[in-house]
Amino acid sequence: MSRIDRVNQQVKREISKIIQAELSDPRLEFVSITSADVSKDLRNARVYFSVLGDQSRAEDAALGLNGAGGTIRGFLSRKLNMRNTPELRFYHDKSIEYSSMVEETLKEINDEHNSDQ
Repeated sequence: MSRIDRVNQQVKREISKIIQAELSDPRLEFVSITSADVSKDLRNARVYFSVLGDQSRAEDAALGLNGAGGTIRGFLSRKLNMRNTPELRFYHDKSIEYSSMVEETLKEINDEHNSDQ
């Protein structure tokens, strides 16, 4: 595993802990950090999240996360032993929703196939 991969995993893990333990924003309930992509110069990070609920919940969570980005970055700088703490940008990860939709579609096809027999 490369150094940047280890940094990505550590950033993901620490941000997850910070959201659970340090922040009390109700918009961030049921938010999961799915991945972090830190730039090679360690100055910027794209952090992907998923959230239980509909699109409006995802938008609220994105607003809450991006609004708390400076606070999260402050906590992150105290937890990581890095010269620079990356600037954080949060993005809704739609891959979980997509895989759920595909799974549901496959289930419907299977149910139709079984009822035709």
